[in-house]
Amino acid sequence: MSLKLKILTLALLPLLLVTAIITLINVNQAQALSELEIRTFEQNLFTSKRNELKNYVELGMTAISQVMNDQSLDEAAAQDDVKRILQSLTFGEDGYFFVYDAQGVNLVHPAQPELVGLNLIQLKDGGGELVIAALLNVAKGGGGYHRYIWRKPSLGDEEDKLGYVVELPKWGWILGTGLYVDDIAKELSRVREQVHNNIRNSFFTVVVLTAASAVIIIAIGIAINLHEGRLADARLRQLAHKSVQFQVSQRRRFARELHDGINQLIVSVKFRIELAANKIKKADATASEDLSKGMEVLNQAIQEVRRISHDLRPSLLDDMGLRSALNSLLDEYEARTGITVEAELNLPAERLPDDIEITLYRVIQEALCNVEKHSGADEVRLKTKVQGGQIWATLADNGDGFVIDAVNQQAGIGLRNMHDRIELLSGEFIITSEIGRGTQLRVRLPLT
Repeated sequence: MSLKLKILTLALLPLLLVTAIITLINVNQAQALSELEIRTFEQNLFTSKRNELKNYVELGMTAISQVMNDQSLDEAAAQDDVKRILQSLTFGEDGYFFVYDAQGVNLVHPAQPELVGLNLIQLKDGGGELVIAALLNVAKGGGGYHRYIWRKPSLGDEEDKLGYVVELPKWGWILGTGLYVDDIAKELSRVREQVHNNIRNSFFTVVVLTAASAVIIIAIGIAINLHEGRLADARLRQLAHKSVQFQVSQRRRFARELHDGINQLIVSVKFRIELAANKIKKADATASEDLSKGMEVLNQAIQEVRRISHDLRPSLLDDMGLRSALNSLLDEYEARTGITVEAELNLPAERLPDDIEITLYRVIQEALCNVEKHSGADEVRLKTKVQGGQIWATLADNGDGFVIDAVNQQAGIGLRNMHDRIELLSGEFIITSEIGRGTQLRVRLPLT
């Protein structure tokens, strides 16, 4: 996966994750709220049904109260009149009154006249409940509501019904009526479906908006990446150019060192040896002296070759690793300059990558050289540590310090080389300084 794609993914994932979480929370809350509202609506509907039933029963009681209180009628005549009145009272499409005696015998049932005269005390509804026995218990307990299953006349099927019964204590009868509540179930189902449709539409709206936002972010990200890519390419070309310049400079220095140093020494050795050879031929007594001087000059040439080789790549770094190479560098630096060096080298036991080791070594070497030349310090502190897959190096002195901006504008090749070395390895190079308070150099390099 490319870096641009990773950055774009990191930009989109939080948006999508937060949107998904908020959407799920809102959907759950909306569903919970809708269920609460539906239950409240259901309760209100049942309350309305109960009040309606109670009113119907009160109307029925009003219709038969005159007959029941008529002292001129004997009991049998009064009962027949009450049955006749209730038999004729109907309301709505399926509304009627029913009457049972204390033993469960049906006395009035306009919707199902075939039940009149039958003892229904053992009659069970579709749910296995003794319907008439339950209604008798409710009436004898002071009257009230009871929910059961009964055949609906207009449909011929058994439906859920809510009944309300009261007792006629004068004769031990119960009077009741009921309303079928299948319409409530249908209304609740319709409302619930409508609510779910609204929630689903809201969810799809959020999904569409999220998708549109993601497309916009992707478009903006691509545009930014293209722009940043151009800048990065320009920066990369600049770094490559600096790297080439640095290599050319190093090669020029190496050629100059060879020409001005080793070349002259070797030529001198060659001259001395040729002179000694001629003298030997002439049996000159000073031939031995010339050979000794030639050997001395040759030894100088060897030392010079070693110095140049060390500048290009310290052999101790190859043989013993970064810790030993830095310790040797610091010991030599302290002995040569008289500047006190405090070192705390926290490095892993295993070898670091070659490019990391040589870069750190050269940066620290160049920084120490700058301290010696420009800082006026008498104490240097070096600290290295490995943490979180990265290596940190901090070099601080107690010298004169300088103004960072002024130095950045006229930075010499040493600072540029250090900065470029670190940047080529995707590291971080930070210099902080204050006049009279010394200078601190911080370097961070990723180990991968």
